[in-house]
Amino acid sequence: MLLGSGELGKEFVIAAKRLGQYVIAVDSYNDAPAQQVADAREVINMLDGNALDAIVAKHKPDIIVPEIEAIRTERFYDYEYQGIQVVPSARAANFTMNRKAIRDLAAKELGLRTANYRYATSYEELSKAVAEVGIPCVVKPLMSSSGKGQSTIKSDTEIEKAWNYSQEGKRGDIAEVIVEAFVNFESEITLLTVTQKEGETLFCAPIGHRQERGDYQESWQPANITDAHLKEAQEIAAKVTEALTGAGIWGVEFFLAKDGVYFSELSPRPHDTGMVTLAGTQNLNEFELHARAVLGLPIAEIELLKVGASVVVLATQSGTNPTYTGIDTVLKEVKTDVKVFGKPTTRPYRRMAVVLTNGEIGSDVDAIKAKAIRLAKEIAVINGE
Repeated sequence: MLLGSGELGKEFVIAAKRLGQYVIAVDSYNDAPAQQVADAREVINMLDGNALDAIVAKHKPDIIVPEIEAIRTERFYDYEYQGIQVVPSARAANFTMNRKAIRDLAAKELGLRTANYRYATSYEELSKAVAEVGIPCVVKPLMSSSGKGQSTIKSDTEIEKAWNYSQEGKRGDIAEVIVEAFVNFESEITLLTVTQKEGETLFCAPIGHRQERGDYQESWQPANITDAHLKEAQEIAAKVTEALTGAGIWGVEFFLAKDGVYFSELSPRPHDTGMVTLAGTQNLNEFELHARAVLGLPIAEIELLKVGASVVVLATQSGTNPTYTGIDTVLKEVKTDVKVFGKPTTRPYRRMAVVLTNGEIGSDVDAIKAKAIRLAKEIAVINGE
C-alpha cells in the first residue's frame, strides 16, 4: 500500500510491478499519478487516522510505503505490531515526517553538525527565535513538502509575512516551525543511501541540486565533491539511517562548507532530486533500488554508468486536463528523455514533467545540465477546458 501517489510514487509503483507486486495507491484526490499505474486505489484524507485504519483493515497490505509527510504516522506503530512492514520503519516515518524530531535526533542525540536552529509556535516566538539565530534565516513548517510554507527572512519586516506563509503551507495540524540560521555553504548535495534487510548500507554517487522556493529545480549526478567531504557525508548518512532503522532508500541532504559537511534534512523514500537517476546514470535507478530494498531482495552493486541531469517543467497557472507542447522538439535531441507525470490539475509552480539528459562518464556535467535547462524551456503546459 502506497500512501501518497505523486510522481515519485508512480515510478516506485512501476518498479514494484516489475517485481510482481500488487499495489494499492492512496492519495487525497483521484487519478493521482501513481494511481494511474497501480492495481487499486483509495482516496482518503491520510491525516484522518480512522480513515487510514479503515483502508488498512480493508486491504490488509503486507507492506506500507509512505511517499508524503501528511499522514497520521503515529498509527504506523500499531500497524507494525499487527505484523505489517512499514517502510523504512514506523520509527523512521515518525521521526522524518516531522522536522523537529529528525533535527533533534541529528543534532542532540547523534551530535552531527547542523545549522543553528530554534523552534516557534507563534509569531511572537518566531520573532524571538529570529533574534537568536540572526538574519538572514530560513523558516520552515515542521511538516511540509516541496518547499511549501518555507521562506527566507532578510529583515525584521518580513517576520510576520514568514509566519503567515508557514501556516498557509504547513501539512497537517502542526503550527510549529523551525528557524534555521544561514549556513555559509559552497554547494548542497543529496546522498541517496540504501539500507538493506540483509547486507551493507550502499550509497549512490552524490547528486547536486538547485532549489527555488524550497523546491528542487535541477539536479545532476555526480556532484562535484572532495573525497574527504564525500566520506564524511557517507559516515553521517550511515549513522542517521542506522539510528532510524529499516530498509529502503533515503534522500539525505547536506550543505558543503569550507569547515565541513552540515546535515540538513532527510527523506525516508526516493528523493525528488534523485529523478536524475531516470536519465540512466546508474545500473538501477532510485525507485528500483527502493523496491529491492523494501522487498528484501539483494542489491549486488550500485554503479555509475553515465553523467546526467534532470530539470523540472513547471505549470504557470491553475487549470485542469493539461496538455503539453514542445516535447517533440526536446526528443529530437540525442541522449535526452522526458517524463510527464500525468497530474490532472495544475497550479503555479507545480511540477508537471521532467527533462532528462545524459553523457558519457567524464563528460562536462555543467554542459549536460545546461542542455537540460535549455530543453525544459521548450516545453509548455497548456490547460484544457
